[in-house]
Amino acid sequence: MWVRDWGLKVRMYLTMVLLALVYLAFLAILSALNVNFGFLLFIAALMLFTQFYFSDKLVLWSMGAKIVSESEAPELYSIVRKLSMEANLPMPKIAIVDTSIPNAFATGRSPRSSVVAVTTGLLRTLKRDEIEAVLGHELSHIKNRDVAVITIASFLSTVAFFVMRWAMLMGMFGDRRDNAAATGIVLFTVSAIVWFISFLLIRALSRYREYAADLGSAILTKNPRALISALKKISGRMEYVSSSEKKRVEGLNAFFIVPAISRDSIISLFSTHPPLEKRIERLERIAREMGW
Repeated sequence: MWVRDWGLKVRMYLTMVLLALVYLAFLAILSALNVNFGFLLFIAALMLFTQFYFSDKLVLWSMGAKIVSESEAPELYSIVRKLSMEANLPMPKIAIVDTSIPNAFATGRSPRSSVVAVTTGLLRTLKRDEIEAVLGHELSHIKNRDVAVITIASFLSTVAFFVMRWAMLMGMFGDRRDNAAATGIVLFTVSAIVWFISFLLIRALSRYREYAADLGSAILTKNPRALISALKKISGRMEYVSSSEKKRVEGLNAFFIVPAISRDSIISLFSTHPPLEKRIERLERIAREMGW
């Protein structure tokens, strides 16, 4: 039975409402300034379309992931099939990434086009029940349509980014006689503020959805402590992965169950994932509340 954490749902909905209010204010300001941003909207829409429809292929390609058949990975197929049936999901494709980084991710715009990927480092690091818990987390992302939600939430943030770039050029090269430069400065300031606030809200939304996927794993496997053990092992093992290897995949950290962050990365300041300690604390509480 699929259980929802309503406290978590309320926080997610509140974040999305705040995001919508920021976007509406941004559009109202653009309208008040008589900005014709049709071309920028077209570019942003094109980027959204590309991200939405081809993100799975781009992510798999950038990671060097290989789609495997059931004969090549029978145990993985067995685990994913069992969990997919439990979650009432169609069977996703399964991919393996040959890297020492112990991790997993899910991608795809809908449950029917989804892919679940695990790394060889993860398969070498975890036991079967821990692998099952990690896969339960990734299938929960698919169940919750997280890729689509974050992509759509990011749309006007992308528009704000393009307006910011365009306004910066207007401010630098606009004709001061018709106040183009002053308008450009105002637009740059407004769009920069909108982009930054939406960036923080989208990061918060992403963190909430990680909590929801942890809860989903606990429900599907009925073994939250296996996920706790897996998270600890993945995080501990990550310390031994070279910084160069982590940097190679940092752009995909939003997809991973545990982000691969190098020590000198600024991404740690605006993480897409909650702190590991808080995730473990919540899972411990879930285990106690459900008698597991």
